[in-house]
Amino acid sequence: MNDSDARRALLEGWLSRELGLHVRAIEPASSDASFRRYFRVMCDRHTYIVMDAPPGKEDVRPYLRVTGLLEPLAVHVPHVYEADVDRGLLLLEDLGGTHYLARLAGGGDAQRLYGDALETLARIQLRGAEAAKQLPAYDRGPLLREMALMPEWFLGRHLAIELPAGERRMLEAAFEFLIREALAQPQVLVHRDYHSRNLMVVAEGNPGVLDFQDAVRGPVGYDLVSLLKDCYISWPRERVTGWVSGYRERLKCEGGPVGADAAEFLRWFDLIGVQRHLKVLGIFARLWYRDGKSGYLRDLPLTLQYVRDTCRRYAQLGELSELLERRVVAELPRANERAAAQAMQPS
Repeated sequence: MNDSDARRALLEGWLSRELGLHVRAIEPASSDASFRRYFRVMCDRHTYIVMDAPPGKEDVRPYLRVTGLLEPLAVHVPHVYEADVDRGLLLLEDLGGTHYLARLAGGGDAQRLYGDALETLARIQLRGAEAAKQLPAYDRGPLLREMALMPEWFLGRHLAIELPAGERRMLEAAFEFLIREALAQPQVLVHRDYHSRNLMVVAEGNPGVLDFQDAVRGPVGYDLVSLLKDCYISWPRERVTGWVSGYRERLKCEGGPVGADAAEFLRWFDLIGVQRHLKVLGIFARLWYRDGKSGYLRDLPLTLQYVRDTCRRYAQLGELSELLERRVVAELPRANERAAAQAMQPS
């Protein structure tokens, strides 16, 4: 019996013998970029989701802690019915199988869906000040470690680009600029992955919010850019800035952190987006080379485009913009082709 089979047998026994559920069927619900797996459990009258988080690889305690912070804010996270922390098993509310990305790709009403998502985000940021104090700070250390994934995994491993000393210094200076800008923003409760694959379309209390266990106390623009400059779906700049402006007005009405004016708020949004997308370029490449997950490589071009677009708008990132245009843009399609060919080879 392999590890997956053993974990499956463990959760089946937990459901039936320890929780006393009459289980009719269990089927895979989803997986993510971690070692966590999710199963949909059909019982006589209800369906549930079981999170399987193998101890030693995953820890369910951060998930439980952040659940307890978000539920009182009227954020629709999956309710936790039962938890076996030592064995890494959680019995959760089933929020259905339709995430925002699928509904939007099928022609769903973007204005309504994003309106709901922005309203939920406003509740988090306006009501979550005390909750944010209980979370780790998204400060210089993590911000820099995340951006460092980009030269290591995206440039070095995926594109096989070796930067000379001058370009390395330029990149370090750009990172320092982005860190200063991030730390200058008002600090709020940050979900950290508030995007279309982690928002579920639900009939009541839309959206259902997933994958929040890595929440931190960080820049006010971070979750907003995760949502509106999503690595899996894009919108015209004019529409994005309209949503940003409307969101700022929503915060302003209740005395939230909105900056001196709309231009400053948009700057916060744009520049923390560069930090996030540099990180994501590294993570998506690492998911392939370290973890054997090639599916995220297809999202690299859009993620890179976000970085290119913003770097062109801010003079302090002009040298980074020039590097991307000169050395990265043409190489990415070739690197993705190499990786795709390798992924198709028999293991």
